[in-house]
Amino acid sequence: MNAPLWISSRDNAFVKDLKKLAHGSTEYRKQQRVWAEGDHLVRAAMARGKQPAIGIFSESFWPLAPIEYAQAALKNIVISDVLYDSISALESPSRMGFLFDMAQVPAIQSGVATVVLDRVQDAGNVGAILRSASAFGFKQIIAFKGSAALWSPKVLRAGMGAHWGLQLIEGADLRCLSELRLPLLVTSSHRGHYLHRMLSNGELPMPCVWALGHEGQGVGAELEALANLHVRIAQPGGEESLNVATAAAICLHASATAHLG
Repeated sequence: MNAPLWISSRDNAFVKDLKKLAHGSTEYRKQQRVWAEGDHLVRAAMARGKQPAIGIFSESFWPLAPIEYAQAALKNIVISDVLYDSISALESPSRMGFLFDMAQVPAIQSGVATVVLDRVQDAGNVGAILRSASAFGFKQIIAFKGSAALWSPKVLRAGMGAHWGLQLIEGADLRCLSELRLPLLVTSSHRGHYLHRMLSNGELPMPCVWALGHEGQGVGAELEALANLHVRIAQPGGEESLNVATAAAICLHASATAHLG
């Protein structure tokens, strides 16, 4: 294990860039790196075979760091607790994190169960949808322009490690749908087949593509027109609509279990 580099100055260029990365929703696109802070995100990445480029530790935590973290990156940097607190975007800083170099933008894969995000803007919703997608076997996420930045710190935290097991494509548009070559299902609160009936009748296709729309406006008209199936969720309690992340979990689970024995 190489000796760590110690940094104490707020004016250090690396520290400034790290702070931008920890707080900026799209800074990762400029730096081509992702900042993952805390045991859960780091452990999830390493479990997927992702090797960090740089480990960052607070001064008080470095002597206590588990050997798996101390040896995970080729380079480690130790900074004072005060400086670490100024960088962290967490209410309770975790005292350690890793920088991961971003891979090249993946090509769209046809025939892979996919979730399309059409201008889903809330970071918490997007992160929760990614968690459900990973849990239920939807390995490809395609985010249309106007959706929350998939690798933003807030989405990354809400995803709870799901990012590392998914193929994530940003800034796409309707033209990409023809490449998927799978049935396109669109959610709606007022039209279409009831999900529970499709499930009981064996009518849910898998693999498939689920399109989920803007929190207030839903799926755009052009995307809705391309759908092979329009689906709605029964709400016997009488609410007008469901949160998009909640609807996603219900729909993706239904598809994932439709053909289980």
